[in-house]
Amino acid sequence: MRDVITTRSAGIGRRQPSPLLQVLNLSKYYPAEKGKRVVAVDNVSLAIDRGEVLGLVGESGCGKSTLGRSILRLIEPSHGTIFYQGYDITSRSKQQLKSLRKNAQIIFQDPFGALNPQHRVGNIIGEPLRVHALGSRKEQASRVLELLEWVDLPADAISCYCHEFSGGQRQRIAIARALASNPEFLVCDEAVSALDVSIQSQILNLLMDLRQRLDLSMLFISHDLSVIRHISDRVAVMYLGRIVETATTEKLMENPLHPYTRALISAIPHPLSSFTSRIVLDGEMPDPADPPTGCHFHTRCHERDRSVEIQCIGSIPELRHHSPGSDVACHLRFQQKP
Repeated sequence: MRDVITTRSAGIGRRQPSPLLQVLNLSKYYPAEKGKRVVAVDNVSLAIDRGEVLGLVGESGCGKSTLGRSILRLIEPSHGTIFYQGYDITSRSKQQLKSLRKNAQIIFQDPFGALNPQHRVGNIIGEPLRVHALGSRKEQASRVLELLEWVDLPADAISCYCHEFSGGQRQRIAIARALASNPEFLVCDEAVSALDVSIQSQILNLLMDLRQRLDLSMLFISHDLSVIRHISDRVAVMYLGRIVETATTEKLMENPLHPYTRALISAIPHPLSSFTSRIVLDGEMPDPADPPTGCHFHTRCHERDRSVEIQCIGSIPELRHHSPGSDVACHLRFQQKP
């Protein structure tokens, strides 16, 4: 059974040398009124190595969840290319994507809505095993019990319904279901944000333990940098559909380059924050159907000055290498000094 369960192979298309996951110029548009379109994800490129956790952080509505679901093709991207395990999965059919579904799973934000209330826990966790025909019925039952043990739930939970559990316990069930087919890659879409703070830490510790035990790679999505910093190796900061900064977690927390990142870190309660005072951004995030020209952040930027104002308004800054381990999309950081 272990040989069956632990098989990890995409085998779904044209092979390309790459990290475990590579996203190139991915965009997602939605039609809006008067011929406009809402740009939820705008020309995003990123890569995740095997065994790495990339944290994706930004305000609500910036496109984080859309990006995560587009990567798994739960939402069809409008433009761009996705490579998983070196294979181009962008235009694969649903049948061809079946092996991807086995190797790449998602944990949703809401544990109450993610689980079928009409099914018992044993059926919920065992469904991926049946869909992918992994093992005999006896082996599948044994696997379900193993998964319950991994997520610290009692064996008798197998015969219970979801309404009999708390929010934290339901999220453990969702994690067990995501791990059933022994995936190599997880998208954690705000996996702890719907839980109480004390339960959040328990689920984070569980995910960190499972990451080490199973050698998992993750895209960990959250609006909370204090959560991201505990689990991520690298962090990508997203604003209005675009990645504005990427860095190792340590470098990002110690020396954030983008003004938006600085504002996010300043909001972390002391002593986690490297800032002594809160940076309060003016206004709200712009309408994604009518974004500002140039740098999308310039309407709220607290660091913009007259010397670069024309450039900030006139051209979109590209994500560029700034220093070892750090990339940033900001005209200020590449301004020529007199």
